[in-house]
Parts: sequence; structure tokens; C-alpha cells
Amino acid sequence: MTQAEAINSNAATDEAGNASREFLAFTLGKEEYGIDILKVQEIRGYEAVTRIANAPTFIKGVMNLRGIIVPIVDMRLKFNLGTPTYDQFTVVIILNIGGRVVGMVVDSVSDVIGLKSSQIKPAPDVGTALNTDYLIGLGTIDERMLILVEIDKLMLSPEMGLSDHVQAA
Repeated sequence: MTQAEAINSNAATDEAGNASREFLAFTLGKEEYGIDILKVQEIRGYEAVTRIANAPTFIKGVMNLRGIIVPIVDMRLKFNLGTPTYDQFTVVIILNIGGRVVGMVVDSVSDVIGLKSSQIKPAPDVGTALNTDYLIGLGTIDERMLILVEIDKLMLSPEMGLSDHVQAA
């Protein structure tokens, strides 16, 4: 899928014919990210998880979500953004990706943002912590900029090692 196809997939069209998509905005450190709202199953407060031996450090462990064992990924650890702190704002975003359920720990969630395709710019390849293969682009609204993550590609990538751990919904 090309970047233009990724931008326009799951897009709605307004009266003027402009394609738009909705993204859940969340923070990691000082940066603001966005993921396709259609991938989000629910948002929960952070709670302790059961650690799994020999799991990568960014996989915090697993939790039982109404009978489904869900792997929990700490995105701050995954992106090497320093030591995470868990407080009243820390949340777990439960994702449904290709019929699989996975949770991701983020510092906070702010809002849902609708972006027209004209507001989504290609991400420059500048050697960030996040491989640009997993980016949709950069979403801009006035002075605000969101790093838009192709979350299903990231979570199901071999480097995450979740393929064997992610449970069907």
C-alpha cells in the first residue's frame, strides 16, 4: 500500500468532496501521536500487568480483559523515550487489529481529531525512533502537529514479536 493509499483508506468524504479520517490523539513524552480511531476498542486506566519471562522490555506483560489475555506494550519503552512514569493520566489503549487484541500504554489521551487528506503530510525520513514504514504521515491542525502511526503495521511487525502472543478477539 502506498502512503497515499494509506492516507485515504478508512476515509470519509465531506460535502465538499474532501476525504477525512479520525485519529485518537495521545502523548508520549513531549510528542503527540495519532492512531486511526477505527482500530481502538476501548481506553482504560493503567493497572498492573502480569510480567512474562523473557519478553522484550517494551512488552510490560499481559492482562485479562473479560477472558481475553491481552499483551500490553509500553510505547515509551518501544520508542526509547526515557523511563516511563505511571500516574493518573497513564492509560492503556486497547486495540483491535486484524481481529487481534493488543494494549498499548501511553502517557495520556487527549481527543479525537478529524483530518482532511490535505492536512496529512508525508513524514520525512530523519532517523527518528519510529521507522517511517510505520508512519502514515504528519497531521497538522493550526500550530498542532500529530505523528500519525500506522498502528496495525507496527503492532503486527516481526520486530514487535507479538504475532504469537496476540489473541483473537
